[in-house]
Amino acid sequence: MDSHKRGHLETIAIHAGQPPEPVTGAVTPPIFMTSTYVQDGPGGHKGYEYARTHNPTRQALEANIAALEGGQFGVAFGSACAATTTVLHTLSVGDHVVAADDLYGGTYRIFERVMRQLGVTVTYADPTRSEAFAEAILPNTKLVWIETPTNPLLKLCDIAAVAAVCQRAGLPLFVDNTFMSPVLQRPLELGATAVVHSMTKYLNGHSDVIGGIVVTNDSALHDKLRFLQNAIGAIPSPMDCFLILRGTKTLPLRMERHCQNAQAIAEWLYSLCGQGLVEKVIYPGLPSHPQHALAKQQMYGAGGMISFVLGNRRLSAHERAVRFLKAVKLIVCAESLGGVESLIEHPASMTHASIPAEQRAALGISDGLIRLSVGIEHIDDLRADLEQAMRCAE
Repeated sequence: MDSHKRGHLETIAIHAGQPPEPVTGAVTPPIFMTSTYVQDGPGGHKGYEYARTHNPTRQALEANIAALEGGQFGVAFGSACAATTTVLHTLSVGDHVVAADDLYGGTYRIFERVMRQLGVTVTYADPTRSEAFAEAILPNTKLVWIETPTNPLLKLCDIAAVAAVCQRAGLPLFVDNTFMSPVLQRPLELGATAVVHSMTKYLNGHSDVIGGIVVTNDSALHDKLRFLQNAIGAIPSPMDCFLILRGTKTLPLRMERHCQNAQAIAEWLYSLCGQGLVEKVIYPGLPSHPQHALAKQQMYGAGGMISFVLGNRRLSAHERAVRFLKAVKLIVCAESLGGVESLIEHPASMTHASIPAEQRAALGISDGLIRLSVGIEHIDDLRADLEQAMRCAE
């Protein structure tokens, strides 16, 4: 996509939603650690009544990320799971959702173990086929949910094509943009109704905060979410909002390095396929990725996430993966992603363990699959750590 269409994100990241504080002139927005606000009398407040409903630090964060995504409204939550659950509470008993069939395990758990018992059903569609979403729509369908790239198989969903399907059916399209961040992908520009983020990941970028957000230009949807945000109360703390705002200031710089490192690691891993050391590498920036052309069309970079399977026929796939993950030293074996440090994990037993084994197998989430969140360390150090871990897994 043409770079000029995304605006000057480096400037937006630093300034949007964060004018100098008017009383003292503080350049950094204050952390408003208060639960309530003084009123001159009943209803005589200054726009703030109670901190569950409004908090200036939270508002600054919401405005900042909304601007980064090219949206008018941002609604922040205490986690991405809280954001997802709140979105789904706009639905009613008997409603139906169409979702991509490769999802973060926590999202799948919300669909299957929370919403189904509340009378909301879900049909899963192949994210690589936009027509699969049209085929799955029922008369009671009220919402379509995708992530792209998907977690953990890094399949790409053609956002514009699925948005066109949704528009013809009169349905809102929600896009989980966590893996890309607004620096690398802006779904609202491609026709999505709303964008969802785990702010825990790239937006914050320092592995020290949990948070989620929904961004939209739809005023009616915003009003519903704002009501539910207040009524349900799954809000982030002022300190968490402050920390995430600190993180977004360097988001464009960090994403550039994440992409550089991940591309180099993916190319190196792919080169090992011919030697039998690696069986498979999945990364949108590789020409071998089946949707590499789509990646170049709708993304500004291939991101920092790589999935791969080690080669070694002497050991089971699971044993190879476990040995490898126990052997890494610099790279941290842990759930989550998007931090400045590289994180590596085993989806089948960690982030996607909530998905039944037979369904994982059908999707291609094998026992040997490894997911790597490439950080911003020096590339030589990262590759050396992966090399020594591979030797230990032989």
